[in-house]
Amino acid sequence: MAVRHQLIKRAPAAVWAVLSDASRYADWVVGTADSRPEEGRWPEPESTLAYTVRLGPWTLNGRTVVRRCEPPEKLELEVDSGPLGTARIAIDVRPWGEHTLVIVDEHPLAGPGGTLHNAALDTFLQLRHRSMLNRLATVVENAPRELSARH
Repeated sequence: MAVRHQLIKRAPAAVWAVLSDASRYADWVVGTADSRPEEGRWPEPESTLAYTVRLGPWTLNGRTVVRRCEPPEKLELEVDSGPLGTARIAIDVRPWGEHTLVIVDEHPLAGPGGTLHNAALDTFLQLRHRSMLNRLATVVENAPRELSARH
């Protein structure tokens, strides 16, 4: 289990505006080169988006499904990375004074990640989450305030 948190210096509505915008997924999810809505209306439960990961000359296509959505506080996703397996990613958005505390909790479900889940994998996930949460903070904190007020 990999749990990480980040204080974002904007109100929860600004954070939720980014999380609920499928077109912004690749802006904050580490390793994602491209994302696009697939089915349903993001982030309603069972809606999906497709994403592409590029590692040098290799490309991996995957899919993310919303399993739980309680705006503007909780978003739970199931990420399906094909041969790499699936994972549950829970994102909690909590007011923290005038800012927001975002907590990410990831658990491999199936495939190699689920089978080989150990401390080394959790260390990798911690590093990935640190980068992902920093990217999310940058996207949110640099967004024009009037855009986040609309969501």
